[in-house]
Amino acid sequence: MTSSSRQGCTDMETILILGSLIGLLILRVPVAFAMGALGAVLLWIKGFPLIAVPQRLFGTMDSFELLAVPLFLLMSNVLLKGGVGRDLFASVQAWVGHWPGGLGVATIMSCTLFSAISGSSVATAATIGTVAIPEMKQRGYDEPFILGQLAAGGTLGILIPPSIPLIIYGVITETSIPTLFLAGIGPGLLMASIFVVYAMLYSRSGAAPAMAKASWSERARATFYALPTVVLAVAIIGSIYAGIATPSESAGVGFVIAIIMTFVMGRINWEKLKLAVEDSLKTTAMIFIIVAGAKVFSYAITLFLIPQTISNYLIQNISDPTMFILAVGLVLLVIGFFLESLSMMLIMVPVLFPALQAMNIDPIWFGIFFVVLIEAALITPPVGLNLFVIQSVGKARLESVVKGAWPFALMMLGMAMLLWVWQDLALFIPYKLF
Repeated sequence: MTSSSRQGCTDMETILILGSLIGLLILRVPVAFAMGALGAVLLWIKGFPLIAVPQRLFGTMDSFELLAVPLFLLMSNVLLKGGVGRDLFASVQAWVGHWPGGLGVATIMSCTLFSAISGSSVATAATIGTVAIPEMKQRGYDEPFILGQLAAGGTLGILIPPSIPLIIYGVITETSIPTLFLAGIGPGLLMASIFVVYAMLYSRSGAAPAMAKASWSERARATFYALPTVVLAVAIIGSIYAGIATPSESAGVGFVIAIIMTFVMGRINWEKLKLAVEDSLKTTAMIFIIVAGAKVFSYAITLFLIPQTISNYLIQNISDPTMFILAVGLVLLVIGFFLESLSMMLIMVPVLFPALQAMNIDPIWFGIFFVVLIEAALITPPVGLNLFVIQSVGKARLESVVKGAWPFALMMLGMAMLLWVWQDLALFIPYKLF
């Protein structure tokens, strides 16, 4: 067989395998089982012993870095069940509530602060949403704006460190997780600032009534109750950046502190703690099953040389790294309409990473770029997870959430474009300050 025929065969295999995965997803086969089963079939076709499947599954779970995922989830769920979001929102509201669009500003700032603890967009949206939605409705804010803002604000939980998707990206690509966290700070804070400005401009339409300025005693009291949460966030992030603890160790200590803090404050009991553990267990199991299925699939397609085939095709047809990133961004944007965020990352990163390396594209920068596009996917129908979370919390129609979320989705796409033309937005802090 000639070299060209072997390459043609590889191209056909690539199309068939990727087409099979897409077909399984269209048939609504769960992502974890679609990737895991297809990976097992591919290994069998290649004649590899299927003992490699359980080995890969076990190897996925046996990761110290991934230990941070359940620990961050446990911590955020304990804080959620303990009503810590109410203290955080009340404190921020006391300081900025009298600004134009004050409650909207307080909502975004609360999401930003809670993001520095949770690492999860769903936990951030649910925690702040349970407090902010009734308050903003009572003050006469427009429902679509309330719901859209919270759906978007929740996405800050996966960009501002610690971030569960960035942890998983670091594990997949074997890049430094603390460096990824540092790279997420600049874009995360800028994104939050853009949301705040939008909330203030929105208030000029008269749809966001002003609030009375809180007294200094009210501010002091509200800040006192929120201070333990702020200290916890600073301790978690500070210990990672100072090199005192790994993300997993920091998450474990944070979980213990969260339990002690909520019990001392009388905010949680054994029943609520049990619910927090159950919710964390369900989410952790879902994440790990998807990661395990993706590992099997990734191992199988590597044996079929699919990442190398796609990488070679991209390099031959798109030689300019800037145009390559633009093409990848457009593909991810389309895929985001149909796949949830974690699945996007686990399917696409192993396929794209060889091309990134060949074009000398910084993997740290690309991880932040990828997560910003994931943020947009979280608030775009039909499978935007945050839309459904806020719909459930706010007991509203999905149409109202989508109506309020689309301006924020455009802002996220603008952020992706800004990252595309100004890479130092993500790389300045990890490479020039540390």
